[in-house]
Amino acid sequence: MVSASFYPSPSPVNPELRSYQLRYMATDFDQQGFGYGAAVLDFAEAELRGLGVQQVWANGRDSALGFYQATGWLAVEGSQHVSAVTQLPHTVIFRIL
Repeated sequence: MVSASFYPSPSPVNPELRSYQLRYMATDFDQQGFGYGAAVLDFAEAELRGLGVQQVWANGRDSALGFYQATGWLAVEGSQHVSAVTQLPHTVIFRIL
């Protein structure tokens, strides 16, 4: 199972663009590596693009940065931080649609 949620939110990157934030994404551990997460992102990005959204962004967990970068997202240099909620390292990531 894969799930993701996107919300309209001003981006810290390219704030002039109409942006949505990926607030949550998860793939069941035994389903990782089969392309399901990438398919969900592709679908969501196409839907958002159709709504006129120009950019998506997130506070990506550092352990998942490779996945996001492989699907076309870019990391913002110097944006590394520890999430106040999870206490895990995160980096701001974005993708122009």
